[in-house]
Amino acid sequence: MIRRRSTPWIHKWSRIIIAAIAGLGALNTGYLTIEKLTGGSAACVAEAGAKGCNDVLASPWGTVFGQPLALFGLLAYIGMMVLALAPVVLKTDENKGPKQLENLTWWLLLVGAIAMSVFSGYLMYVLAFQLKAVCPYCITSALFSLSLLVVTIIGRTWEDIGQILLTALIVGMVTLIGTLIIYQDINPNRKTPNDQVSVPPGRLAPFVPQSNPDPKFGWEITTTSGEAEIALARHLVQVGAKEYVAYWCPHCHDQKQLFGKEAYDILEENQVKVECAADSPNSKPELCKAAQITGFPTWIINGKPYSGVQDLSELAKVTDYTGLSNFKYFR
Repeated sequence: MIRRRSTPWIHKWSRIIIAAIAGLGALNTGYLTIEKLTGGSAACVAEAGAKGCNDVLASPWGTVFGQPLALFGLLAYIGMMVLALAPVVLKTDENKGPKQLENLTWWLLLVGAIAMSVFSGYLMYVLAFQLKAVCPYCITSALFSLSLLVVTIIGRTWEDIGQILLTALIVGMVTLIGTLIIYQDINPNRKTPNDQVSVPPGRLAPFVPQSNPDPKFGWEITTTSGEAEIALARHLVQVGAKEYVAYWCPHCHDQKQLFGKEAYDILEENQVKVECAADSPNSKPELCKAAQITGFPTWIINGKPYSGVQDLSELAKVTDYTGLSNFKYFR
C-alpha cells in the first residue's frame, strides 16, 4: 500500500500567515500614513538628542511623488494580503479556475515579496548611514517584508528552484534600479526652499533643509513677526510654557517660522525653548530627560505635552490667550 505524503503544516497555513503578516504591515504603515498626512507626530521613544521616527518621516526619503512613502507601503501590504487570500476566498469545486488562480497568485506573491525586501533593504541602508536615525516602525516594516519573502518561499512546493532564483535576480535588479532612479535627485542637505513652493497666502510649506544647521540655533528664521505673534510669545513666557527642540529638526524650524524671528527671539531670551540635541552648545539634556521628551518639537503647557508643530491659534487656545489673534502664518 502506497501512503500519500502528508502536506506540511506550513503549506496548509502559509497563505493565512502571509495575510496576517501583511495585515500587521498595513497597520504599521497605515498609522505612519495618517500621521504624515495630518501633520501629526508619530509616537516614538528615542533618547534625547537622537534622531527618531519623525525625523525619518520628515526627511527627503519620507516622500515619493509628493506622497508619504508610508502610503505606498500601505498599498503594498494590502496588495499582498489580497493576493494571499484570493484563492482561499474564491475557492470553488471547479479544478481549472482555482488551480490557475493558485499558481498565478503565488508567483505574484513571490515578485511582491522580493521587491518589498529589496526596497526595505535600501531604506535600512539609508536609515543607518544617511539619516543615522532609529525608527522602530521602519525596522519593523523591513522585518515584515523579509518575513513575507521567507514564508512565500517555504509556504509551497516550488517545482523549479532555478526559476525562483532567476525571478529573484530580475525583480531585485529592477527594484533596485527603480529605487535609485526615484531617489536620484535627493540631497539630504539641499532641496526646494519654501519660497519656491506654491502655497496659499499665509500657509507655510513644510521646511526642507538647504544646508547643514548651526548647532547653536539651527537654521535661520526667514519670517517676520506681527503684533499678534509677539503678544502670544510674551503670554507663553508668562504662563511658563516650554518647547523642547533639537537644532537639526525640520519640524522645530517649522514652529519657528510660524512665530517669526522677533517673537521667537522672545521665547529664546526667556528660556521657553529648551535645546535637547546632545551636540549643541546650548543643550540641556537633563531637562529633556526629566520631561520624558520622545520627539521634537514637544510643548509642555500646564503639565500637559503637545507633540509636533502647533499652529499659533492652537497654542493660544490651550493657554487661554485672549490678545490679538490675527496671526500671519499657519500650517
